[in-house]
Amino acid sequence: MRRIDAIAIGLGVFLGGGLIYVGLRVLGIEPQSAGLWSQVIFAAGLVGWVASYFLRVVTGNMTYNQQREEYENALLEKRLQEMTPEELETLQAQVDPEIDDEQD
Repeated sequence: MRRIDAIAIGLGVFLGGGLIYVGLRVLGIEPQSAGLWSQVIFAAGLVGWVASYFLRVVTGNMTYNQQREEYENALLEKRLQEMTPEELETLQAQVDPEIDDEQD
């Protein structure tokens, strides 16, 4: 993330909190209550965002993990394409007994 992105997100969050407060004031809620409820809504949103992050970490559904997996698959595919037919036969001979052992 670039520095300007972090600044924009921070500014957006700040303005979002203000908009929640103003929206509650427009609905006729007193200033102290509107401030309290805007903080509650804001904190709930923050807890939800952190929970979604932890869920992605636990399930491994993060951008880094996906990029690493795609890179490893592309690298293995490239290596397979570069192998000679003799090397492929040798590899197949090594893999077949392992597959048979797993099926038993």
